[in-house]
Amino acid sequence: MRARASLALVAAALTAAALAPALPATAAPARPAAASPTAASATTGDGCDPIDPAACLLPFPSDWYTVRDRSTPTGRRVNMRTTLSNALGMPIRPAEWNRADGFSPGSMLLSHVPGLDLARTGAAPVTDIGASLRRDAPITVIDTATGERWPYWAELDANATTPGRQALIVRPARNFVEGHRYVVALRDLRDASGKAIAPNAAYRRILHERLAPGDPLYERQRANRRVLADLKRHGVGRDGLHLAWDFTVASRRSLAGRMLHIRDDALRDLGSRSPAFVVTEVRENVDDRIAREVKGTVFAPSYLDLPGGPPGSRFHYGRDGRPARLPFNTQPVPFQCEIPRSALDEPARPALYGHGLLGGEGEVAAGNVKAMAAEHGFAFCATRWIGMANEDVPNVISALGDLTRFQTIADRLQQGMLNFTFLGRAMTRGFTGHKAFRTADGRPLIDTGTALTFDGNSQGGIMGGALTAVSPDIRRAVLGVPAMNYSTLLNRSSDFPTYAQVLNAFYPDKLDQQIALALIQMLWDRGEANGYARHMTGDPLPRTPSHRVLMHVAFGDHQVAPVAADVQARTIGARVHTPVVAPGRVPDKVPYWGIPGIRKYPYRGSAMIVWDSGSPLPPLTNTPPTAGRDPHSDPRNSPEARRQKAAFLKTGEVIDVCGAAPCTITP
Repeated sequence: MRARASLALVAAALTAAALAPALPATAAPARPAAASPTAASATTGDGCDPIDPAACLLPFPSDWYTVRDRSTPTGRRVNMRTTLSNALGMPIRPAEWNRADGFSPGSMLLSHVPGLDLARTGAAPVTDIGASLRRDAPITVIDTATGERWPYWAELDANATTPGRQALIVRPARNFVEGHRYVVALRDLRDASGKAIAPNAAYRRILHERLAPGDPLYERQRANRRVLADLKRHGVGRDGLHLAWDFTVASRRSLAGRMLHIRDDALRDLGSRSPAFVVTEVRENVDDRIAREVKGTVFAPSYLDLPGGPPGSRFHYGRDGRPARLPFNTQPVPFQCEIPRSALDEPARPALYGHGLLGGEGEVAAGNVKAMAAEHGFAFCATRWIGMANEDVPNVISALGDLTRFQTIADRLQQGMLNFTFLGRAMTRGFTGHKAFRTADGRPLIDTGTALTFDGNSQGGIMGGALTAVSPDIRRAVLGVPAMNYSTLLNRSSDFPTYAQVLNAFYPDKLDQQIALALIQMLWDRGEANGYARHMTGDPLPRTPSHRVLMHVAFGDHQVAPVAADVQARTIGARVHTPVVAPGRVPDKVPYWGIPGIRKYPYRGSAMIVWDSGSPLPPLTNTPPTAGRDPHSDPRNSPEARRQKAAFLKTGEVIDVCGAAPCTITP
């Protein structure tokens, strides 16, 4: 489900963004940020990387923007000094980024190559990811810990309109490994005529001259020697080399440490009890499917810096550098539960529901959720994904005008996952003690003897992956029309152009915008599936069980790009139903490359099912679909898809509801 901001709201938020105060710095001291310098002024002295003069932070991510730090798991710490500035001259203050010990595991690799033609160069497109692993691939990404060549696809930013300001984007087809260091090489690049593109002047000097101490490029040349040595060790020489750099991926502690800390701290205090809650409204005989609708508030400890943790708040940090509670700070967690009529005869299974983009808990009353509850005996309770709920829209828009404020979104998202955890505990440990959750003769309406599960759609499918990874209670989750990595999703979503007006107003340069998306993904990782995908199924996080997930993807989805769902499936080790789609539906050389098929049903593992409603193939560029109808809501509205979801949530088995054919839906 989508939430659209009106143009009037966007206009109002543009003003709010201009006037909103920047957040104070809270991280380890870093040199003051300055406005992005011009290409001519970029030198090692101002913190910029001179090997890609198009913009200060290019190439990105890069270990040029880190320093050694023995206290971190990676041995490094991000140390950006110069960032982007918005149209008002306000720089992104890097303090919150500088807490990290590396970069996003799903980070796009950004650089700038004037005149580049990817087809003439032979770079791997999204339709031929396997080509990225060729020994002679013109773009090579290597894990230095294992020597493995990493799969990716390369694209030029299709949104760029200014000549010479188009980003080269290399997107990992499977998330990078936490804590690992990677080297990147661009070589034998060609323009549209097939002519070789020479390296820029700075990188030519680094490659071919012996620079002396005191030369502006001396330190950069020293840093690059290790990169060149790693490339040579893995069969990539200097011939035809256009640009090379390295980067380190953030550790598990850096990505998930805050969330795990607030979860463990809050649950330790809660013990085996139910969280406190109040019921504020009960509706009887809602319709022919729902016997009772219950609304109320659960109370969770708040780790945010303002009372009740409203939009715009951020973590309060203690002396140990971890999120800490202020005295008596409590987070109200509004909830809404839909209890099916079947529960009057047999208690319903407890399930959390995750709402869509910038929505609210009321979406649990949607027709498809009621149908799932009534057909299969589930009681669904929902709360808000605070940080990206309807109440957050003004703050989200404000943050798009001043990206320093993006911390407020990421921190509230983590508090939101804790809120869902407390709602789940109340469902299974407290609600049935209240008359609102019992029949007239006192029997419970929720079966607390069955496991808590999760079902979410759209944003609920995205955030639900992160919640699943950190939940000590959820073992099985259905992620409807899901994906991960907003830095990939935003440009490809039909929901984004409204909000992009703010980004266009405050960060009008399209090359800067791609850098901005890569930067905010580093913070977004803390609150969405991209930062937790490695632990979503296998390799569980500390004090967390292993999980299984079922992904339901809509072919041709206008709002959540299926290509990003494919990346998630590869990362979490999900298998896919085959045949995935009818022959000719995708132009890929190897359709669904790197995602193995399900060999036999019922399948006891994590899976991806692609539901095809006949909508056109999405664009192969980083732009949203515009052709045909949007199939985004089709899987959840299919009785067969719901039957498969219910079987999985109840038994952990993926059943075949499509036979030896693609899974299709007639809209």
